[in-house]
Parts: sequence; structure tokens; C-alpha cells
Amino acid sequence: MKVIETNVAISANGKNTHASLECQLACVVFLSNVVARKELIAIDELGLILEEYAKYLSYSGQPEVGDEFFKYLHDHQYYPQRVSRVHITSNDVQERGFDELPANSMDPSDRKFLAVALVSGAIVVNALDSDWHENIKEINGMGVQVSQLCPEHACKLNI
Repeated sequence: MKVIETNVAISANGKNTHASLECQLACVVFLSNVVARKELIAIDELGLILEEYAKYLSYSGQPEVGDEFFKYLHDHQYYPQRVSRVHITSNDVQERGFDELPANSMDPSDRKFLAVALVSGAIVVNALDSDWHENIKEINGMGVQVSQLCPEHACKLNI
């Protein structure tokens, strides 16, 4: 089971992204395979992940692969054999964001993905967000694994 960070679909679309062509291709192939193989995807019951996707992707499923993935996920969100809708509880605790999470240093916008992964046992799939690399010890300490599709983009350059 996988929790897919928004940046994977954005990169697959190839617009408004700093992803290299190799990274874009890796995201296209990954999302195409997820849909073709009908792999189980985890999202939250609150709709926070779909809400974030909707800011960057098209419900029409066109014109790009990221949009196609979003439409697939939206259209199949109530098919439990394809999409696992996980219960998470948001809170106002600045260091946590969700009852299911311990105190953590993740960006608040990433915590919904982390909470879903923690509850469901899913692997977080990331392409571009350096927070997943920078906080990997903390994330792994919670029992969550992260798959980096584009390791060259997953960490900040120290220049």
C-alpha cells in the first residue's frame, strides 16, 4: 500500500515543476503502473489529501498522467480494493497536527501523508520534497518507510 505525495503527480504532469526530465519520467512510469496494476493507495477519510491534489491537478483526468491518476483516485475512492480510506484526527497541537502522530518536525502540510502512512502501514512515495529525506530518521522511528522516486531532488543542495 502506498501514500503518494502530491509532488509525484505534479512532476508527472511536467508543468510548474523543477523536476528533471528523468524525474518526470520516473513519476509518469510509477503512477501509470499504480493505476494499471490497481495497486492499493491510502488516503484520509477527511479528504485532506484529495483536497491538496485538487489544488494542482484536474478532475477531468487530462491532459497529463498526474491528472489521470488524480481522476482515477477520486473516482475509485470508495472502492476498498483500490483505495484505503484511513481515519486520522486533526488537532491543534503545533508539534503534531494529528492525534495519531507523536511530536515531529515535519512540515505541517506533509503531516496528513505521514499520519495516513503511520495508521495504514503504507509507504510514502515522494519525488521532490526534501522534508522526507531530512526527517527520515524521525519518520523511520515512527515505523514509516519512504520511497524516493527522485533521490537527486529529495534533498537540499548545500552550495
